[in-house]
Amino acid sequence: MHTITIENLESIDKSAAEFINLIGNNTVFAFEGAMGAGKTTFIKAICENLGVDDVINSPTFSIINEYRNNRSGKIIYHFDFYRVNSIKEAQEIGTEDYFYSGELCFIEWAEKIKELLPNETIIIHMKEKPDHSRIVSFHK
Repeated sequence: MHTITIENLESIDKSAAEFINLIGNNTVFAFEGAMGAGKTTFIKAICENLGVDDVINSPTFSIINEYRNNRSGKIIYHFDFYRVNSIKEAQEIGTEDYFYSGELCFIEWAEKIKELLPNETIIIHMKEKPDHSRIVSFHK
């Protein structure tokens, strides 16, 4: 089990860099945690550390945002399935094509489409502590 602590917003870039160093060749990451746990904020920090210069925000209404890593030219997909009401709806936008593309996929509210996730998906658990720091934990 890997555990990363995000003490505060000032330290989130350090935590994002630590996460990037741990992900290896994995490409699909499902972020789980309560509303307000910091999933979008952490994904934003990860993307920025990977060289994304685009505006990074939650794809709550669009379901998917596409970013480009300006260093490598690779694409990063950011999903938010909070507003998806069925597996069929997720399939209709071609989620499986994205998941098996070999590109990085960061997924919020993945539990709503769990059966579509590749077996190699890394589940990231995020939890807010009483002092407002965040704990990020996952198995590789």
